[in-house]
Amino acid sequence: MTEPPTLLVTRRLPPAVEARARRDYAVRQREEDEPLSADALVALAEGAAGILCAPGDPLGAETIARLPASVRVLATFSVGTDHIAVAAARARGILVANTPEVLSVATAEIAMLLILMAARRASEGERLLREGRWTGWAPTQLMGVTLAGKRLGILGMGRIGRELARMARGFGMDIHYHNRTRLPPDQEAGAAYYPTPEAFLRATEVLSMHIPGGEATRKWLNAERIALLPRGAIVVNTGRGGTVDDAALVAALHSGHIRAAGLDVYDGEPHLFPGYLSAPNVTLLPHLGSATVETRDAMGFRALDNLDAVLKRGAPPPFEVR
Repeated sequence: MTEPPTLLVTRRLPPAVEARARRDYAVRQREEDEPLSADALVALAEGAAGILCAPGDPLGAETIARLPASVRVLATFSVGTDHIAVAAARARGILVANTPEVLSVATAEIAMLLILMAARRASEGERLLREGRWTGWAPTQLMGVTLAGKRLGILGMGRIGRELARMARGFGMDIHYHNRTRLPPDQEAGAAYYPTPEAFLRATEVLSMHIPGGEATRKWLNAERIALLPRGAIVVNTGRGGTVDDAALVAALHSGHIRAAGLDVYDGEPHLFPGYLSAPNVTLLPHLGSATVETRDAMGFRALDNLDAVLKRGAPPPFEVR
């Protein structure tokens, strides 16, 4: 009987995912949840045919150059591949695969949650109660804004953006978007398209960001673009932390130009820009976008589908990153 391929699993995964991995592979499983060092990753990968990794794992070009020759595929438990030097892996003949199309609804739910919390000042209200400072109902206490009739500007109208648009219509919001290309009418579903970011931002009262990371979009939302938003706008980011200029957003929150913000992703996470901790009306979540049982199971199964294709059938992974 042929021995199953050795698989390095760099983090703890949902129980159902771990069970399937152990059924089909000789699993080398870490028990810790935090990212490991590059040296530790390289050492643990010795003899492994595949690595099931996750965001934060140090798979830059230098680490990939040191991986043992046995490694044939990197399957990441994520859609994003910012933690992997894909070109360096390709140069070594190592396939890279991700888990798209299964976390759109869950991430859109978090975006909608942040929009609601920012608009209705929910984080401020909870802190008031937890700190024992609430003295009872008052006519002008913590007045937010209603979402009905507000213009929701979706930056990046991909799968997540379209799911958010569907949810936001239920709250009576008017949908606007900016994309590299205009969507076909059936996907647009009546949303207003803006070919330039300037016109888009001027029309946006609630901005929800869903663009990929990388140098091309780094600090996309800077002071100049924040100034284009109407005074009192709300900013939400569930895409990539590096797309926001943190200092500029904090300054706009303090000045009142931005009414409120809701963030689930951060530049250099888990480290947080210190200014957010004292900024008025900002809701901070610890990257919960895909954190549902259903979604995380689906992500893990998709990662294993990628591994099965390469290591069991000698085929390309169904969700290869090129």
